[in-house]
Amino acid sequence: MISSKLSEQLNTQIGLEQYSSNLYLQMSAWCESEGLTGCAGFMRKHADEEMEHMQRLFQYVVDTGARANIGAIPAPRSDFKDIKDVFETTLAHEETITTAINSLVATAFEEKDFSTFHFLQWYVAEQHEEEGLFKNILDRIRIIGTDGTGLFMIDQEVGRLGQASPAEKA
Repeated sequence: MISSKLSEQLNTQIGLEQYSSNLYLQMSAWCESEGLTGCAGFMRKHADEEMEHMQRLFQYVVDTGARANIGAIPAPRSDFKDIKDVFETTLAHEETITTAINSLVATAFEEKDFSTFHFLQWYVAEQHEEEGLFKNILDRIRIIGTDGTGLFMIDQEVGRLGQASPAEKA
């Protein structure tokens, strides 16, 4: 059984992961409305991955004998200035998620809950990968630009990233 403090933090993280899924799905809709089908598919795939992250946490909480609670999930932002804004928002959000995961890891370690500490290591590695991916996309946007052909190239490039394996994304 996990402590009430850790259970509360894990349940908060469940909500954050669901919010992430909703945010990325909303970003996908924005991309579609702007004709950026590559980016839309990429964000939709990320929305699905975030839902899997949420379900994995949910099941872990249940498996520990604690109660998984899904709180209110705020509506995500739905309007963006441009594709750079989408990915800057995404990176900032992933940095927030990393902070939350690190806090969870610290609590598990402080409480000597090594099972939960071990479980969370997957999330630590995942966050490292996610931040690197979105920094990479922002670097490409900066290099290629978003005017005319540049926007087309970004959409194509991000669309390919959405189809690549995790090793190919790095």
